[in-house]
Amino acid sequence: MTLRIYNSLTRRVDTFAPLEPGHVRMYVCGMTVYDLCHLGHARSMVAFDVVQRWLKASGYRVTYVRNVTDIDDKIIARALKNGETIRHLTDRMVDALHEDADALKIERPTHEPRAMDYVPQMLDLIGKLERKGLAYRSANGDVNYAVRQFDGYGKLSGKSLDDLRAGERVAVDDGKHDPLDFVLWKAAKASEPDEAKWDSPYGQGRPGWHIECSAMSCEMLGESFDIHGGGADLQFPHHENEIAQSEGATGQPLATVWMHNGFVRVDNEKMSKSLGNFFTIREVLQKYDAETVRFFILRAHYRSPLNYSDAHLDDARSALKRLYTALDAVAPAADVAMDWAEPHAARFKAAMDEDFGTPEAVAVLFELAGEVNRSRSAALAGLLKALGATLGLLQEDPKAFLQAGSAEGLDVAAIEAQIAARAAAKAAKNWAQADAIRQALLGQGVVLKDGPSGTTWERV
Repeated sequence: MTLRIYNSLTRRVDTFAPLEPGHVRMYVCGMTVYDLCHLGHARSMVAFDVVQRWLKASGYRVTYVRNVTDIDDKIIARALKNGETIRHLTDRMVDALHEDADALKIERPTHEPRAMDYVPQMLDLIGKLERKGLAYRSANGDVNYAVRQFDGYGKLSGKSLDDLRAGERVAVDDGKHDPLDFVLWKAAKASEPDEAKWDSPYGQGRPGWHIECSAMSCEMLGESFDIHGGGADLQFPHHENEIAQSEGATGQPLATVWMHNGFVRVDNEKMSKSLGNFFTIREVLQKYDAETVRFFILRAHYRSPLNYSDAHLDDARSALKRLYTALDAVAPAADVAMDWAEPHAARFKAAMDEDFGTPEAVAVLFELAGEVNRSRSAALAGLLKALGATLGLLQEDPKAFLQAGSAEGLDVAAIEAQIAARAAAKAAKNWAQADAIRQALLGQGVVLKDGPSGTTWERV
């Protein structure tokens, strides 16, 4: 079966074919790093981690770019409040992001550009837009995008300019020609001497949010690439504005396929920092092991709403234990060669090839686990583990997983014993075992940090 993906641009499930045969180029909007990541961020990271894993399992070479937004009003405000530099704050938050993502077995993207390093490319892009009559300078020093000068505006969100203007309640200010116009370059304000700013042909200032992703995606992947992804909240205005900027400058389609993952919801409200109803990944990992959290996310289709509750996570833990129980009862055969013609594997592949259908794929894992329990087949157990690997699941030692329970279930003595075992493995130059112990602890919410005085640890 050929891979098919729901395309937000066409509003249908389309057959996927990369622009370059055998090579998929994918850009996903990453986090604005002014605070710790919450479960909504985890949902997006896991969703596109599965996309890249499945593309690789399908034989594609993947260049995956997930940016870091480290120029933003919230970042500037938080750094000033904390009395630290923007770079110090964002470095801390990027390190925390990586620790959380590693715990959830999210593979690192091929490239992780940071906006602050691509200001020259942003200025080049703004210059192209100005020369084409798509950008103009305002009296206050800002440079704005002239939305009505771009014919295709609204094609991603399905909103017409007239509809958008009818819903507009903000008066034209700061010299904008139209309330829908958006800022490309923000002029520095004399009243805010501590704000981040760069020199430019337009005077000192900083880039607007939307231009950052247009510049980074073009620099890393070219003027046109295969997949652009992000959360559903980014479809408008962020992704709509990216299209206007990039396609306005180059005349080429920015991305063939646009993918958007659904929200995490709490009490039927979107989980977000602005609403104050969010749970950081670290808070969740204090109660549940990382694989249970990942499994909880994957049981829902990436485009569907995901309802957060302890009851749902408890159920996910119980369900995941059933899969590990099968692997504990029957030792998987090593190095199973994937045979996609095998009935279970074929059903799994059909599910994943239909817009990354993880709920149906997980159902196949349970069918296979039942067959393992009945047949006691090491080959089928090996297939169960191999199929799980394409989702980032079922790679822990079954006994250790079944005994651990949760991050809270690991007492200090157990953690210290594992650290001692890792030290012994390193002394014996058994680097694979030492790394396996580190990863096992990380999966249960314990981060190890090696330093001159030894190894310390903390729960995430």
